[in-house]
Amino acid sequence: MQTVTRAHLAEMIYAEVGLSRNESADLLETVLERISATLQDGESVKISGFGTFSVRQKGRRIGRNPKTGEEVPILPRRVLVFRPSHVLKARINGLVPGADEDE
Repeated sequence: MQTVTRAHLAEMIYAEVGLSRNESADLLETVLERISATLQDGESVKISGFGTFSVRQKGRRIGRNPKTGEEVPILPRRVLVFRPSHVLKARINGLVPGADEDE
């Protein structure tokens, strides 16, 4: 199993779109920076046919250290959530999106 890296994505943009390697890398960085900035501002990012990234606020709670059993406070924090689209789920399962008989 291979991990897709920024370099790999930039190379795929270069091959598919025909921009120079530097322009492809810059385009990828710009897109990732815009997505990050939008999420940092607390807004959702929806990519049609792929999924939705959103930030959720988790409240303060009590956790437990599994090694010692000691109770430890877990501070409030924001977490990133990804919800895949039905199209992406279908592709992962080898199905044709929209071809479900139930819908």
